[in-house]
Amino acid sequence: QVQLVESGGGSVQAGGSLRLSCAASGYTCMTWFRQAPGKVREGVAAIYDGEGRTAYADSVKGRFTISQDNAKSTVNLLLNSLKPEDTARYYCAARRYGCSSGSWKIAQNFDYWGQGTQVTVSS
Repeated sequence: QVQLVESGGGSVQAGGSLRLSCAASGYTCMTWFRQAPGKVREGVAAIYDGEGRTAYADSVKGRFTISQDNAKSTVNLLLNSLKPEDTARYYCAARRYGCSSGSWKIAQNFDYWGQGTQVTVSS
């Protein structure tokens, strides 16, 4: 059974930074999603194509950076300049068959999910 394990969440003040990690390997499409109470799950950032192609939601572009550490078999998300509206539970997800520029942010496309890690940003 595939297990994705996230770590690195926490509580920070606005303007602060956090680094999330997802222990996973062997997938050509990995996306970080987030979900705040009462809101739909949102695709935040993805790394895909097997060549490190990345994509970001407009709301986080320029502030978040996704990367893959093959030596450690992790996919990481660096969250900078955090805002209160970034508060959510963050999940990593993997898709068996790769992604396209349009499919990386659609939750229903993903086969495997972690349990999530909470990020709370106070103003």
